[in-house]
Amino acid sequence: MNGREQAARHILDRACAQVGVSSDGATVVRIGENAIFRLPGGGVARIARTGQVSAARREVAAAGWMERAGVPAVRLTEPAAQPVVVDGRAVTFWRELSAHEHGTPRQVALALRRLHDVPPPGDIGLGAIQPFVRLAERIARGSTLGEDDRSWLRDHLAELEQRWSLRPPGLPECVVHGDAWAGNVVSLASGEIVFLDLERTAIGSPEWDLVHTAIKYVSFGWIGEDEYRTFSEAYGHDVTGWAGFELFRDIREFRMTCMAVQVAAEEPDAVGQALHRVRCLRGENGPRPWSGWSAVS
Repeated sequence: MNGREQAARHILDRACAQVGVSSDGATVVRIGENAIFRLPGGGVARIARTGQVSAARREVAAAGWMERAGVPAVRLTEPAAQPVVVDGRAVTFWRELSAHEHGTPRQVALALRRLHDVPPPGDIGLGAIQPFVRLAERIARGSTLGEDDRSWLRDHLAELEQRWSLRPPGLPECVVHGDAWAGNVVSLASGEIVFLDLERTAIGSPEWDLVHTAIKYVSFGWIGEDEYRTFSEAYGHDVTGWAGFELFRDIREFRMTCMAVQVAAEEPDAVGQALHRVRCLRGENGPRPWSGWSAVS
């Protein structure tokens, strides 16, 4: 058991004790940005990193609203009062999904169309999109970065923040998932398409959700032209033709890079991937689509 898992299990035990749920025999589903455990009595517990209590509260609010609105998404279980907070880490409890797989581009598009068409709720605590949340912190903690790269990332962050303040208008604002990559929009055996990981759900431009699939085509070549066309036609809009696309693309690529920088500070195997992403952003690996971007966790 590594240190991250050991720390997460300690938080799990204390959170479960607070709400009267047994954690004996809990098994690891994933230790990544969040630690996820399968509980012996059914369901899963999700443990956020330190300082993410407000994001967990937003996730709980989003899950409740989606259930009331009939949007297929992961559902909370007991206890009713969530999140449970232990040493600054938020713990939430969820029903476990049946077997599922990543959504196809068309499935992601249809799920997003359904979500975006639901009238936004009143003030339930979702707030506006926060495109730069935690990025400065991730850069600061990127212990594997050289000072030149760190300085460049800070300057680029400031540039993106300035561009965001001047972003052009787009489609009417709505509820957005906020992190709508295919692993968070999954297909069940029944054919139902379900949203996972709701912590970035917010009110904002629907283009923020659409750019996740667009960069799979434009930035990385992970999907081909036909798959991307299917996505755009299924949703009814091609975000790459919008005046703000390059800004949203650049922010999403930057977020992905800063995530890799954070992981590399904890996992030596991720250092090469983090540096590769920085080199791409700095224009040292040629034009898009870039090869060599692989998953980090």
